[in-house]
Amino acid sequence: MPLKMGMMKTIAVFLLLFATVSSLGITKDIAIIILSQPNEHHLKIAENLKKELNEQAESLQQEKPVVYLSHKDFPHVGHWTILPMIPQLYALYKDNTSWFFFAEDRTQINLANLRKALSKYDPNKPLWLGHSLHDIEATIIHHFAFYDNPKKFKFPNPASGIAVSRNLLKRLADRLAQQKTPQSDFGIDNAHEFALFVWNKGLGEVLTNEPIFCITQHEDCATFPKTFQQCGDLVEKESIYFAVKTCGKFHKDRVPVVLQTWAQHVATIEFFSDIADDSIPTVNLGIPNTEQGHCAKTLAILHHIRKKITPQIKWIVLADDDTILGVSRMRQVLTCYNSTNPVALGERYGYNVYDSRGYNYITGGGGMVFSKALLEKLTEPGICECPSINTPDDMFLGLCIASLGVSVTHSPLFHQARPVDYPPQYLQTKDAVSFHKHWMIDPFNVYNKWFAEDDKKVRDEL
Repeated sequence: MPLKMGMMKTIAVFLLLFATVSSLGITKDIAIIILSQPNEHHLKIAENLKKELNEQAESLQQEKPVVYLSHKDFPHVGHWTILPMIPQLYALYKDNTSWFFFAEDRTQINLANLRKALSKYDPNKPLWLGHSLHDIEATIIHHFAFYDNPKKFKFPNPASGIAVSRNLLKRLADRLAQQKTPQSDFGIDNAHEFALFVWNKGLGEVLTNEPIFCITQHEDCATFPKTFQQCGDLVEKESIYFAVKTCGKFHKDRVPVVLQTWAQHVATIEFFSDIADDSIPTVNLGIPNTEQGHCAKTLAILHHIRKKITPQIKWIVLADDDTILGVSRMRQVLTCYNSTNPVALGERYGYNVYDSRGYNYITGGGGMVFSKALLEKLTEPGICECPSINTPDDMFLGLCIASLGVSVTHSPLFHQARPVDYPPQYLQTKDAVSFHKHWMIDPFNVYNKWFAEDDKKVRDEL
């Protein structure tokens, strides 16, 4: 039967509107993936973010976005690196979702502004959006990539979120199906490593900077990272045992920095060395120094602590002699964690985590924090025994922790490198807990700039 003229006009208008909407890139839908963690504190934050997004959608009378918690919905040892989730997301959605938005649990999201921002782009093109950062100088945490001109490579601030179009997701899924995973065995900075994979040595896509994916909050932001919030009363300084690894050749330069800065604000601290030095003093556990890997020394320290630990000690902080940290900040952060549970806290690295055979660990330089409950488990006979004296201690501890069925807990406040190794914007919130290394910097200046004021304030209040 021939269509009536009025119906034909209606269909024509609909088709025109559909074409217009498609050309504008209006989102058909969005899937939000929160890079979550099983630790009870971080899980609560992630669940609250999911709840807030649903509440925002209801208040706006909009469709609720699909929200995933990565560790639950896409269980994989390397879920936090994003790449292992890509094939699963593509299998679930194919062409049914316009955008995939990856956020940290601390990412604050204005859903209306996020949808408005994404509507400016066409999801049928290979696009990805974020708040772009670049290195000021080549840095070890990025494997000294782009050494000749580190400023030329853009990567996203992960706490501001990363949006990936459906077209790009398909391309990445196709590459991963061909097993073209990152070349490095290590997962260190998920945003930088994801950017390298997407860029694909110049054959892929460059990050598009989206201005309203913010680092500091303002009215028009679609996203911004929430600064750290203390969870309760300040942890008693008597409840933290600080263990510092050192050796004879650093007694005269590194150890004095510790003693004249953050060690002044602790209740319990011991220095462990290959040489007994009463002027510090140091504890010699009979383990010779090794140039690389300190597994035997670290395990000996943990067993030593277990033997002499007092009931009031709840946390053990294992630091290098060139770790620069804030004691007050550490006490604030630990208010959010339960020492009666097995907790390993610090900056998470991963080894072989792009497939299911790898594991995560806390990198040592930024400080490794263990709850008393975890220390007791690790020091049980047969649980954690070094294969050699110079096995990398932080990596082997990661294996031991994984064997106990415990997931290490990542905090972005711990830093394995120096402040100059990070883009200034990345550190803009200034809620760091630690930095690492004295190389080509003045460690006293680092401590004074980042931690001294808080440490002094707490000391003066007591």
